[in-house]
Amino acid sequence: MTVGIDALLAPFSYDFMLRAMLVTLVAAIACALLSTWLVQMGWSLMGDAVSHAVLPGVALAYILGLPFALGAAVFGIGAVALIGGVRAATRIKADAAIGVVFTTLFALGLVIVSVTPADTDLQHILFGNVLGVSDADIAQVLVVGAVVCVTLVVLRRDLTLVAFDPGHAHAIGLRPRLLHAVLLGALALTVVTALQAVGIILVVAMLVIPGATASLIVGRWDALLAWSVGVTVVAALAGLIAAFWLDISPGGAVVLTQGLAFGLALLFGPRRGLVNRWARSRSTRARRHAVDSR
Repeated sequence: MTVGIDALLAPFSYDFMLRAMLVTLVAAIACALLSTWLVQMGWSLMGDAVSHAVLPGVALAYILGLPFALGAAVFGIGAVALIGGVRAATRIKADAAIGVVFTTLFALGLVIVSVTPADTDLQHILFGNVLGVSDADIAQVLVVGAVVCVTLVVLRRDLTLVAFDPGHAHAIGLRPRLLHAVLLGALALTVVTALQAVGIILVVAMLVIPGATASLIVGRWDALLAWSVGVTVVAALAGLIAAFWLDISPGGAVVLTQGLAFGLALLFGPRRGLVNRWARSRSTRARRHAVDSR
């Protein structure tokens, strides 16, 4: 037992691991909160689009020495505007417009990365570099993560009402378009917080898996938020500890652990778990058979 506890606590004795845990936890909490709305509103593809579309903005900000948040916000909001413009000017459906815009912007980002001098390692933007975060990176993640989390928590009731009943929200004086813009702005900034932890490639997983996992466990909104954050925090810590001992990619380990949590919820979740549904179905058939045999 002592050996097991020592193995769990060993990563906490290293400064680089503590810094990695701080950045990853802030990113995980911001992603988990936002994920709840994205999944319930059917905006998962939009999360994928924005997370990839910010690459050129982040790359340009990196080159020019500007904050990542600025470049990501500009290109994230710009991507949303482009998607809306394509839909308004043509008869192309939303999923096609999203696919065209985000793949084009992502390709632009890859081109910028490929022509950047070798002394600026932009591969970290794609795959994350949580073990090498600087003080400036930590400060940026803390500030942006705090802004996103506070905004989502304070506006959670308005955002939820707009998400599920925009007509009623407008009738009581809310501004659905403005609140949608707030949600999309939070999405762009959340991508920035997750860049250091898992990189752009895996950000979409952190934006989708937490909300999807929580929806298999509970149904009430506040409970969804709590479970989404709780499961994500545990998965993030478990993933980083596993990465430390197995010498594997921290970002990959964090997302893989979240995927395993989703698998467990899919099988054993009290609300929609396959095992519980099978057990209830079997119990129902047994009761019907007992009634028919009388």
